[in-house]
Amino acid sequence: MPTHSIPSVAPKVKTIGMMQPLVWLVQAWSDIVRSGWISILHGVVLTAAGIAIVAFARHRFWLLAGALSGFMVIAPVLATSLYALSRAIERREKPNFSVVLKTWLNWQNSHFNKWDNDYWCMVQFGLLLAAAATGWVLTSAALITLMAPVPINSPLDFVHHVMLAPDSWLFEIWLALGGVMAAPLFASSVVAMPLLLDRRVTLLQAVLTSWQTVLANPMPMAFWASIIMIFTLLGLGSLFLGLIPVLPMLGHASWHAYHDLVDASELPAREPFSAPDSQFGTP
Repeated sequence: MPTHSIPSVAPKVKTIGMMQPLVWLVQAWSDIVRSGWISILHGVVLTAAGIAIVAFARHRFWLLAGALSGFMVIAPVLATSLYALSRAIERREKPNFSVVLKTWLNWQNSHFNKWDNDYWCMVQFGLLLAAAATGWVLTSAALITLMAPVPINSPLDFVHHVMLAPDSWLFEIWLALGGVMAAPLFASSVVAMPLLLDRRVTLLQAVLTSWQTVLANPMPMAFWASIIMIFTLLGLGSLFLGLIPVLPMLGHASWHAYHDLVDASELPAREPFSAPDSQFGTP
């Protein structure tokens, strides 16, 4: 019988070793092999969206910066069905395209009231992340506008007059400001989306649990954040083509990060759908 109330008990946060994020990457590639083209399709679609953003806004620097920032910040929401595929593999269910469709179209059958605040918690989280990205772009634009020697209207202007400007600390200040604003976003989202997908928790519970995992594992989480940043930059630097494998890898790895960092076994599952047949046998 479906459970509609959300328990007040909090998920338990676990501690991990420094090198555990590398294990998540290995597990992610195993999930990609098992999911096959479905995982890669996520990378293709998201990469195509990034290329479309650049094509549309390439001559409008702040629009381009805002669109790309928003795109990267809400990536944990866009990767929701990758988490679902990893969960299906973990449960020895078939990681087929029906998992993706049911994740996006009917992600919790046990929740009859589709207008309930709890039903839309992941959408709300995505909107909050998008608002945070917008705040970063506005703050960044104000900083560059006030301190740049000339108006910045294109990416080349930014490279010439901010990144490569002699005797100027503007680029370093801009990077430091970005780091200060990115840190709380990472802490708020590192396990929040997989937890919301997997268990009946509120948005506030998911965000607080995410913060607790970072506070309990500061060095491994810093290492994980560095891995995400490095692979993302490599993907962007390869004219977006590198994002095709990188985005599925990071999405699947994020599920395994959640699995290793959070014990939510005492909380009721979302149970989005039942899979009567199994590809890998009975657990």
